[in-house]
Amino acid sequence: MAITLLGEVVDSSAAPAAAELALARLATHHPGVTARLEADPVLATAVVTVVAASRSLTQLLAVDPGAVDVLADLDRRRPPEAATTGELVRWKRLEYLRIAARDLLGLDGLDLVGAALAEMAEDVMRAALRLAGVEGGLAVIGMGKLGGRELNYASDIDLMFVGDADPLPALEVARRCFRVDTDLRPEGRSGRLILPLSSYEAYWDRWAKPWEFQALLKARPVAGDPDIGAAFAEAAARRVWDRPFGAEDLRAVRDMKARAESSVARKGLADREVKRGRGGIRDAEFAVQLLQLVHGRQDPALRSRATLSALEELAAAGYVAPADAAVLARGYTYLRTVEHRLQLDDEQQVHAVPQDPEARARLARVMGYRDDAAGTALARFDDELRRHQVAVRSVHEQLYFRPLLEAFAGNDAALTPEAIEARLSAFGFAEADRTRRTLRQLTRGLTRSSRLMQQMLPLVLDWLSKSPDPDLGLLGLGNLVARADQVPGLVATFRESPEAARRLCLLLGTSRLFHRAVEQHPDTLMDLTEDGALRPRSRSALMTSAATALEWRGDVEARREALTRFKRAELLRIAAGGVLGINDAGAIAHGLGDLAEVVLEAALEAIAPPVPMAIIAMGRLGGAELAYPSDLDVLILYEGESPEAFTAAEAAASSLLRFLNGRTPDAAIYHMDVGLRPEGRQGHLVRSLEGYRAYYQRWSHTWERQALLRARPVAGDPEVAAKFMAIIDAHLARAVTGEEVREIRRMKIRIERERIPPREDPQFHLKLGKGTISDVEWTVQLLQLRHGLRSPGTMAALAELEATGALSPADAAALRESYVFCERTRNHWFLVKGTRGDSLPTETEQLAHLARSLGTTAWDLREEYRRVTRRARSVMERLFYGKED
Repeated sequence: MAITLLGEVVDSSAAPAAAELALARLATHHPGVTARLEADPVLATAVVTVVAASRSLTQLLAVDPGAVDVLADLDRRRPPEAATTGELVRWKRLEYLRIAARDLLGLDGLDLVGAALAEMAEDVMRAALRLAGVEGGLAVIGMGKLGGRELNYASDIDLMFVGDADPLPALEVARRCFRVDTDLRPEGRSGRLILPLSSYEAYWDRWAKPWEFQALLKARPVAGDPDIGAAFAEAAARRVWDRPFGAEDLRAVRDMKARAESSVARKGLADREVKRGRGGIRDAEFAVQLLQLVHGRQDPALRSRATLSALEELAAAGYVAPADAAVLARGYTYLRTVEHRLQLDDEQQVHAVPQDPEARARLARVMGYRDDAAGTALARFDDELRRHQVAVRSVHEQLYFRPLLEAFAGNDAALTPEAIEARLSAFGFAEADRTRRTLRQLTRGLTRSSRLMQQMLPLVLDWLSKSPDPDLGLLGLGNLVARADQVPGLVATFRESPEAARRLCLLLGTSRLFHRAVEQHPDTLMDLTEDGALRPRSRSALMTSAATALEWRGDVEARREALTRFKRAELLRIAAGGVLGINDAGAIAHGLGDLAEVVLEAALEAIAPPVPMAIIAMGRLGGAELAYPSDLDVLILYEGESPEAFTAAEAAASSLLRFLNGRTPDAAIYHMDVGLRPEGRQGHLVRSLEGYRAYYQRWSHTWERQALLRARPVAGDPEVAAKFMAIIDAHLARAVTGEEVREIRRMKIRIERERIPPREDPQFHLKLGKGTISDVEWTVQLLQLRHGLRSPGTMAALAELEATGALSPADAAALRESYVFCERTRNHWFLVKGTRGDSLPTETEQLAHLARSLGTTAWDLREEYRRVTRRARSVMERLFYGKED
């Protein structure tokens, strides 16, 4: 009868075959254990449940004679009275077995299991200090899940040490029992292992980053000197709760979480990772911690270290809707339980559900699922896991703003005006009243067309809060809704593609230029869904589109208007792709260059010059390195020597300038600049081929030779252009002289002294500052003249100089890094500001918006500027001015 009972226990277990093998192994190591189990059904159930769930605990039961005794009395917690490190290791293993058995048998819930594991770790640390002979002068601070009393089975224990004693001997003992992580201390692995409290305070006050204050939410003394520990806890609490947790802080910690989530996605684990994947444990923990940091300053009741306790307090106080809190609590508990079962198997830090169906079916059975006529254990497990992940993610995305919308709607909401203002401010919305008014306008405008929009508003606010300027984004969305003709397309976009809606919110919160562009080109809304639609189109595709736009328009003004719309639509495509991370700096420059060339060709055709003419790109256009604020520097030339030919060409050039530049700057398709022509602004707009030949042979200046390095035909008669290029090739073939080198250097010095406008910050100028774009360009061009190289683009010339050995890889890398940084920053600043800007803004809010658009902070942006430009300037001074390091 007893044997049959044991067999039934095995057969009903999560892994009958594994349990049967484990029992046979136990019988080999411990004669008489089978009879003991047969006589004690409760013990038999405990042993079989453990061995079916954990290979590592099966090993413990086999090698430690006392392990079965632990399972026979699960209510008894043995004291950690170890006299040696070996005894402490054994105590920890047996206590771990007791906690796991109570968990697997359903005697303790998640909160009690986490607290028991944390208490076990605290006892280990106290014993480690005792065994190491550390009697005072040191406190051990538990961080992370240890600090929150919610430890995992395979968690590292995150520790910091405060005081002046040596923690290493105790740490060596503790590491026999646990993986110990001390990287949360100031300066991480580079910092000292132990610091006095005053050093912690100095670090927090001067250097700590937002995530470090987030980590201090969990800080708790767990061992060592109680007075030192209490002083640390008090000081840490002051730093966390007395300082405002602002929009920049919140953005920084959200960005860190997004990076971690992206890393999981790149590994293909987004759906299987129960910790950092979408709808995982971290979604719930992060949401709770953010709301604690936002509201805990005014409400001390929210300062619990444990996730579930804090969530309960947030719901009770009205900061989270009770239904949302319930979803998060259920999901968090389920996902943590899955994580525990994964880790119990071999006591490894596993967070991903296995891909193998057989392994996942075993996990499902350990979770308590069984096959029956209605379905398999695996199917039920997969379904419930997915439901919890989807529910947690959905709540995570709407949690921060749903209570605000309830309050704004006048419903029975518990949020106080102070709490509303604190939350809006933390998420980047500066004025609560203005936000309320805009949301009411938004709601009125949208709900007439779609209930879906009402439901999506929490998501919309969350998307906007992740943009550089949430207030600007909300204003832009409100303006779109205010236009009746825009509402149907907007609603359709939000209904059919939430990803397009998310991208729209990011664009609207980046630049007013996108507000106007979307209003003028509403058909581009659905293009936001596809990455390919936001990449620069090929030159041939652009030519086809431009020709289609112009072909049926007869008069010049109609063609001009059509070309303006074409250029703006393409610019929107390129700029949107840049903001969304689809187009890098090189792709943007290439796309802008192709677009400008196509527009120039189309404009010249619209003018229909009566003589053969060509347009030669100079400057940034010639180098195929246009930025958003770039002018089009060109030379215009024609073939013919008669006065009539000159008159016709000059008139055509004047018409071309009017066509492109418009009557006002706002009406310009492009600003075309012909200032690099012979004799500059005093010279004629055009010259003939022979006129250019004569000029370059007799009167050309050194700076013109330098400028011609970038000359490149872009529009007009190809034969005329080829003849011109032959002229300048001959002109550039002559070796540069020593006097010309000195003249180039004198010009650069004069530019550095005179050209930075007084309203722009010379310390952070992106174009003319030391080590920035100008330094890189002049250095590259001087090297090109010296070595006879002709690549018109700066980046292409850098590569050519490096390939020929004229520039070392290290020097090329330093110049390239600064150029790319400055170019990318300058492009983003143009979008954020809405007009040209060549230096980092001095106004704090503008600098913050620019930094956010670049995915960084204002402080880090300035530090990166200093770092890359300092290196580039050092290279420039050595290679351009001939200064030695």
